[in-house]
Amino acid sequence: MAELPPVPLTLEGSSLLHQMFRFRWREWRGLPQSRREGILSEAVSWLQGLENGKTEGHPNQSAAYAQLGHKGDLMLIHFRDSFEELSEVELALAQTEISDFLEPTHSYVSVVELGLYESSVKTYAALAEKGIEPHSPEWNAGLKDVMDRSAAAMAPRLFPRIPSSKYLCFYPMDKKRGEQINWYTAPISERQRMMQEHGAIGRRYAEDVRQIISGSIGFDDWEWGVDLFADDPLVFKKLIYEMRFDEASAVYAAFGAFYIGVRLPPEKLSRWLSGGSTT
Repeated sequence: MAELPPVPLTLEGSSLLHQMFRFRWREWRGLPQSRREGILSEAVSWLQGLENGKTEGHPNQSAAYAQLGHKGDLMLIHFRDSFEELSEVELALAQTEISDFLEPTHSYVSVVELGLYESSVKTYAALAEKGIEPHSPEWNAGLKDVMDRSAAAMAPRLFPRIPSSKYLCFYPMDKKRGEQINWYTAPISERQRMMQEHGAIGRRYAEDVRQIISGSIGFDDWEWGVDLFADDPLVFKKLIYEMRFDEASAVYAAFGAFYIGVRLPPEKLSRWLSGGSTT
């Protein structure tokens, strides 16, 4: 087992962009009421189209969240089929008048990712038992068959609709690769065992929280991004706290900044801009 390829198979889906902004409240308040109404009308129409997404094919939606804390005021998340489409939505926002009042504080680029640790270990072992050389045409054909079947079965998870949940928690994370503790030097069978235990905790919370994992190696400063959606924000605390005790997190995980937001439907944008509730 130690001689099996170390890299697990992964499936990739939607390209994902998080945008965090600080709103320029003083400049906004200084505008005449009629000017604010015009800017707001354009922004609401633009956001409604993005939130609705597509009726055919992949949903390709966007959503807005009123951000809590000093890290920003507004968070937008975009799911698209490619980085080119993410660039288009980013540029489209820049053309709206409300963008003049949005000061970027952070962003994150990633791709929805499903790790296939269990399938990887089983498939690698089965091919090795047949005497098939790793990375040979026969080996690659065997992997492609597994990947194609898995992608078809998991399509809704690879290209998801944005959950309608009230709250969002986003954070990036790494697996440690220091001198003594290094996730990438552990045998794939050991990593598979730890990730299976890690995933079992998440499945216990499946009725209360929706989780979308995205890979960002080569795209951004961390290795993965995690989006959690729930109607009760306390679920984020309970789930993440419990996961800190499993081996994959307790020994190997490192976490970036956490961002919390409350869903901001386009029709509530006017109320938010006037200091009202988003509910």
